[in-house]
Amino acid sequence: MATIKEGDTVKVHYTGTIADGTVFDTSKEREPLEFTLGEGKLIPGFEKAVIGMEVGDTSKVTIPSGEAYGEKREDMVIDVERGQIPPDIKPEVGQQLQIQQKDGGAIPVVITDVSDASVQLDANHPLAGQDLTFEIEVVEVVG
Repeated sequence: MATIKEGDTVKVHYTGTIADGTVFDTSKEREPLEFTLGEGKLIPGFEKAVIGMEVGDTSKVTIPSGEAYGEKREDMVIDVERGQIPPDIKPEVGQQLQIQQKDGGAIPVVITDVSDASVQLDANHPLAGQDLTFEIEVVEVVG
């Protein structure tokens, strides 16, 4: 059996957890994740963890935040005046919204603080700043 290398297309099952053991994602109840190593579609640490494995191998790896979703950036947290929030939205901490960009794209944000005057929006990925642990099982090498 050949070891997995960059450029290979593989199928894996995985379970991802954060430091307290909370599962944030898993493929166990659905089709395995298929991807090509080196295309950059997954977090870098996940791809690195699969390189060198073989079909049937399992691995448990902790990926530091820098090789996952990056560090939490304070420049991605902004305060907006309460009047800039559409009147049909009652802002609450933890609520997810989207900010429309001038080019038509949307940026997902989470409300992290609400006051009478302003609402704090965080555009960081929800897993930014966290080390992630993955249990990975290689199911198949497609090509």
